[in-house]
Amino acid sequence: MTFVATLIAHPEDKHLTGGIAADIAHALGGEHFEWLAAGIAADIPLNAEPDDFDDAWELAQSNRADLVIQPATGRRKKVLLADMDSTMIEQECIDELADVAGVGERVVEITARAMNGELDFEDALRERVGLLKGLDATVIQQVLKERITLTSGGHELLATMRANGGYAALVSGGFTDFTSAVAQTLGFDENRANTLIQKDGKLTGETGTPILGREAKVDALNDITKRLGLTPDDVIAVGDGANDLGMLKLAGRGVALHAKPAVAAQCNTRLNFADLTGLLYVQGYSRAMFAQ
Repeated sequence: MTFVATLIAHPEDKHLTGGIAADIAHALGGEHFEWLAAGIAADIPLNAEPDDFDDAWELAQSNRADLVIQPATGRRKKVLLADMDSTMIEQECIDELADVAGVGERVVEITARAMNGELDFEDALRERVGLLKGLDATVIQQVLKERITLTSGGHELLATMRANGGYAALVSGGFTDFTSAVAQTLGFDENRANTLIQKDGKLTGETGTPILGREAKVDALNDITKRLGLTPDDVIAVGDGANDLGMLKLAGRGVALHAKPAVAAQCNTRLNFADLTGLLYVQGYSRAMFAQ
């Protein structure tokens, strides 16, 4: 079996040199590299899986680049399964709502612990939503308009995968008020999330049940692949929190993107510097193949 190592930097850096790529290729036992995007990403063909990945990884990280090694065949996936908060967008929506509600510090603390796997996700979600009781529902649209920003590379990721016949699902432990807007903006085929219950124009402090958490994301992966006549190996999944670990481990390629330390430690594919276009380079797309 042949393998390929992919070296990826953030596209705004464009600092990868041929010398860096050649050094990492040599460290892995490769003879040459091929640019996917000059200064940003390169493939290194390998005749065998290297024994010294850790040293090559550290070398890449010291040069502000990520390194992924996988079999050369089967790297192109047919389904994208993505988390939303701190993955497809740069914020945690519930933290932004809480900040407007005046309970931001408390909620941010709970969110951080839950995403790092220190708290039960469902219990943590109920506690945080409870702190939003009485918040005017119009704040949701205000937060969407004024505080939510898309993670760079999302448009290219969605457009390119869909242009190549891929299916994209946004599966979030957040809320449908946000996932529906983000899904529409980026071009996801479907979105799944929790619901914030409202009454008389205000949040009740409750969320609909069952709560979409770690197991629900796994269920979504299985449901979608079964419906499309595919297998989990056909999926590339991306997320950053502990509630994403189930789908990241089940997917053919699970990508921990700028993930919490406890999450990154359990994933073989870690992108600490790349943006969302890194998922395209991992699949072997060159920059010239990106759709807009």
